[in-house]
Amino acid sequence: MDYKACAKKIYKYVGGKENLVSGAHCATRLRLVLGDEKKVDKATIEGIDGVKGVFIASGQLQIILGTGTVNKVYDEFVKISGISEASKDDVKQAAASKQNWFKRAIKTLGDIFVPIIPAIVASGLLMGLLEGLCNVFPEMASSGTYTIIHLFSNAAFVFLPVLIAMSAAKVFGGNVYLGAVIGMIMIHPDLLNAWSVASADSIPTASAWFGLYNINLTGYQGHVIPVVIAVWFMCFIEKRLHKVVPEILDLFVTPLVTVLVTGYCTLTIFGPVFATIESAVLNGMQYLITIPFGIGAFAAGAVYAPTVVAGVHHMYNALEAGLISATGFNIWMPIATAANVAQAGAALAVAVKSKSAKTKSIALPASLSAFMGITEPAIFGVNLRYVKPFVAGIIGGACGALLGSIMGIKATAYGITGIFGILITTNYFVQYIIMMLVSAGIGFAISFVLFKEEAPIPAGAKQMASEIMTEDEMAGSAAMSNGTTDRNTAVVNTEDNASCGTFAGKVILGSPLKGRVIPMSEVPDATFASEVLGKGAAIVPTEGRLVAPCDGTIEMVYDTKHAIGMTSREGIELLLHVGINTVELEGKYLTTSVKDGDIVKKGDLLLTFDMEKMTEAGYNLTTPMIVANTDAYHGIEMIASGDAECGVGIVTVE
Repeated sequence: MDYKACAKKIYKYVGGKENLVSGAHCATRLRLVLGDEKKVDKATIEGIDGVKGVFIASGQLQIILGTGTVNKVYDEFVKISGISEASKDDVKQAAASKQNWFKRAIKTLGDIFVPIIPAIVASGLLMGLLEGLCNVFPEMASSGTYTIIHLFSNAAFVFLPVLIAMSAAKVFGGNVYLGAVIGMIMIHPDLLNAWSVASADSIPTASAWFGLYNINLTGYQGHVIPVVIAVWFMCFIEKRLHKVVPEILDLFVTPLVTVLVTGYCTLTIFGPVFATIESAVLNGMQYLITIPFGIGAFAAGAVYAPTVVAGVHHMYNALEAGLISATGFNIWMPIATAANVAQAGAALAVAVKSKSAKTKSIALPASLSAFMGITEPAIFGVNLRYVKPFVAGIIGGACGALLGSIMGIKATAYGITGIFGILITTNYFVQYIIMMLVSAGIGFAISFVLFKEEAPIPAGAKQMASEIMTEDEMAGSAAMSNGTTDRNTAVVNTEDNASCGTFAGKVILGSPLKGRVIPMSEVPDATFASEVLGKGAAIVPTEGRLVAPCDGTIEMVYDTKHAIGMTSREGIELLLHVGINTVELEGKYLTTSVKDGDIVKKGDLLLTFDMEKMTEAGYNLTTPMIVANTDAYHGIEMIASGDAECGVGIVTVE
């Protein structure tokens, strides 16, 4: 293709230099931050030769060009526009700075509460498992095994303020361990445990601010927002002390003053004030959801999907954490599930009714993804494009949430919705399944009746969202089911002199990683899952070694080391993309063993990566292997699933 011509057209239809704030690219997409998104002619850009998709996510206009193309178009774009090259982080910061204060605040809440989801999920699943087993075997409740596992199941909730404090300190740029100290202060055993206040004969008090008033010496178990406020204040003080305290004294003065001032202000001001406010909000939300006849839940189910579109659904993380911490149960999760599976049902109707192979190929995997809790592909890639399916999903979500409220469904954790939410609704799993069937059924039925193939895409509609690490994605990734080896697996172990191995005229690609093979539709990223970049398979790795899936030539090793492009001897163009959003690491924790132009054999080491550190940094390591020139072949099929060793055939190309 003519990369320069493509860049010129993109430059023209994004509004020219006066509308450009910043720009960068990753392995597949050109990412632009714009002054005014209304000046973008999205429809025309989608029609440019080489452009495979256009969407807006996280304040960025993202133009999908594909591996090997995006960097060349970007180079031309930089020359034409005159903008300076920027890193992915620079672009993210520029995009964030353009958002209003409310969205920035919601994003901050998401950044704090999303990383601790695995801890909450682990505790919630253990709690649900124990309850379920005790229902079947009542005598188990008095066993030593129950006592031990019960200790595990509530550990994350008992020490939740410490987890939140550490995560908040990281987000606000402070010392994580000082943040942990603040969290510990708020639940110190010398304070009366907040859950014991109701049964206490008396509540201890202390004089504050030189006798100005008295405070109750109670802990902050059951609260989350006071912790966030306290740690924000701590980071504010710490960062300013670092600037004014001489370096020779900084190690001693800054931690001392930071903990002393923050701790005192927390127990005497932030804690009492924001605990009261938070309790009022939670009580109000509980009242709304439990209004007789499910009216409040109906309204909540209706607004859930629009808040996802608006990008403010991260605020529910704090709400759910607060509900669990205060009451031990999450009554918001069923509402989220009802809204999600209703959108899944609506997208499924589009897949069934549409006569377009392209629409079906996008809508079906998007629907399946939404049933498992990853809703962005269905909402942004399908339902909003035709509007009526989105409305159908809203109606289905509202009805399902109403039913869930009437049946009193509760969860023991947050971060999991959809089908896998059954795991954290042990005592209500029958009701939960009924609620999902009703939600999805109503969404499907209304969408099927209203959807018309020729419906135009409305101007200004939200585009397909991607690379947003929500609680849905974290849960979807964590909850991917274990597959079993396909009956064709025996075939893939037979090889001849071809670079990838062949069988019945088909080229066989080996697994580039040791791990669990899953379909592209289950990748927690809308662009990969919809296969707009090409078909293939993905691997959830159990070992940090990426090897060549076939004989071929290395075409490109990305500067950020997170992706490698290669071409097989037969001309199959492959993109091996380690993890989701790992471009943000700028090469950290990844070590390459090849360079551009190298000739490799199947099984040769391409790169290694530190799985533990990347996971601790919050990155999902699901690795797609994409046939970038999919259109050049008659058929591309995944022939194996479940656990696989490096080199075992997983995809055929015909």
